[in-house]
Amino acid sequence: MSAKSKKRGRPVLHAATVLALLAGSAYLTVELRKDEQAKAPAVQAITDIPALTSGNGSTAGEQTWERLQNPARSVLRSGDGDILATFTDDARTATLNGPSRTFDEPTNTKSRVVTENWVRLMPEAWKKGAEKEKWFKDWFKEYYGSEEDDIFAFAFQYVEGAPIKKDDEGVPYAGDAFFGPIDESNPTNRLEQSDFYDYLGIPYTFRDGTTMQPEQPKYRALDCSGFIRTVFGYRARYPLMGTDKVGDGLPRTANGMTRSDVGVDIYKLQGPAPWYTRPESTSKLQPGDLVFFKMDKRTGNRMDHVGLYMGNDTDGHQIFVSSRKEVNGPTIGDQGGTSRLDGNGFYAGLLRAAKRL
Repeated sequence: MSAKSKKRGRPVLHAATVLALLAGSAYLTVELRKDEQAKAPAVQAITDIPALTSGNGSTAGEQTWERLQNPARSVLRSGDGDILATFTDDARTATLNGPSRTFDEPTNTKSRVVTENWVRLMPEAWKKGAEKEKWFKDWFKEYYGSEEDDIFAFAFQYVEGAPIKKDDEGVPYAGDAFFGPIDESNPTNRLEQSDFYDYLGIPYTFRDGTTMQPEQPKYRALDCSGFIRTVFGYRARYPLMGTDKVGDGLPRTANGMTRSDVGVDIYKLQGPAPWYTRPESTSKLQPGDLVFFKMDKRTGNRMDHVGLYMGNDTDGHQIFVSSRKEVNGPTIGDQGGTSRLDGNGFYAGLLRAAKRL
């Protein structure tokens, strides 16, 4: 082969090498992306769509309204007697029947929640007879059967592996959250008091005019009550207090939430302080309820933890999601205690109260 031929061959060899490298890189990128997607939570995975009637909140057709007690509430039933929706007096939280979804967190637990419950906030608190009012008929027509993100969808947008979502101004308002910065005095511990504005990294002005400033070390962090305030308040627009004592709405801490008069107490705090007593039953819980725990004797009479009740998992256990130090963020997992309210587990034994917003 002549020198001229060799010179021509090198560019061809170089191009082939580049193409091979690019192909290999593309393959690896695709495989890594598949791997990351496999780890991501299956939020809004619609698995079944029931035959939903386009009700408008009236008693027309086969739908019928029924009043139930303890707590006082109105339920909408189908002609077959199935409950289509539940509305509790003095609460804005409504549970609607809708397309079945699967919520899981494969990096931290084998538990899976498959549910037809969609938890949403109404524009007003429910009262007896509200099904006849225009505000409710308009709201119900828009959201019954809707697949727009609800409370559960919001919650799972912060578990491990959840993708980042940004608003029109480029602020990441959702995505994998951690619990809080490491405590320098105790590196095995993580600091609490990371609220939604810390996670967002932006100042926030509450309805009473109080402005809270984010702390940089807490960026992308949410403690247990901060997680609940993000889901119900920042995302679903439930009114929020600036602290436990300033403003009106949902207080800042788990203790403040437990003792506040917002919403409806499904299980009131009872028994002698500082440990109080566990409710005798959890049968009155409804998906979307807040559940409160007493876990640490060092905190005196205060409640230490709050979570969001999701209903039963596929094994029949009562599951909740909350942000925790042990897993460093929101989870339905088992690290630091199984996320179950039934049985004799850590959290089941320390459950003390429940509230419906």
